[in-house]
Amino acid sequence: MILYNVTVTIDLDIHEDWVNWMRVQHIPDVMSTNMFLSYRMSRLINHEHADSEIYTIQYLVKDMAHLLRYNQEFAPELQRQHRARYEGKFVAFRTVMEVVDHNERVAPN
Repeated sequence: MILYNVTVTIDLDIHEDWVNWMRVQHIPDVMSTNMFLSYRMSRLINHEHADSEIYTIQYLVKDMAHLLRYNQEFAPELQRQHRARYEGKFVAFRTVMEVVDHNERVAPN
């Protein structure tokens, strides 16, 4: 398994709009490509940027072939839409990691 991680630093004055847009529009569009198995969106706590928030969106993908196909066929347009909406208000970088081991449990109520 491969983990495709997108880290975004987003200006504080628009971050609530960005989070909503990511949850309602962008992430569903990414997932509708059927290249990813699941995703997780997280917010960094206790960072040093007083004027921004930092988020990661981690997409789990079956293998590199699926990630390469996503990057070739889908990512350019999806990233263009993101830039068009938030140009000058964010910085993003992407990393790719191999999942070596994992264990997920649902916490008891």
